[in-house]
Amino acid sequence: MANQPEPIIALYGDGASYGTAPFREPRMGQSGARDYLAPVLAAQQNVRAWFGEPIVDGDRAAVAWWAIATEEGRLITYAGVSLLRFDEDGLVIDEWDAWNMVEGEREPTPGWATGTGKIP
Repeated sequence: MANQPEPIIALYGDGASYGTAPFREPRMGQSGARDYLAPVLAAQQNVRAWFGEPIVDGDRAAVAWWAIATEEGRLITYAGVSLLRFDEDGLVIDEWDAWNMVEGEREPTPGWATGTGKIP
């Protein structure tokens, strides 16, 4: 199932707002998530990902993430955080991601998602 958007899209409610970076307009609904995810996942190979312990408050959560992937023949490292809100069925209805990327492979250091370690 690698590089397939449908298992991820199934986690979103029909009217979900999906914002993928601070200055991009949010995409709306499952179709908006699919429009973003399908080409992104298709372009990535050999993905390795890490996720921090989610911080949960009621219907909201924040989770730090880190990923290394091959894109167009070169290694890229991403680090970011996703802010999420869920409906009563547990589906995502709002997501806003802030992330950064660097060329090359940089694995997370111990404590990267807790604030107790150094980010390389």
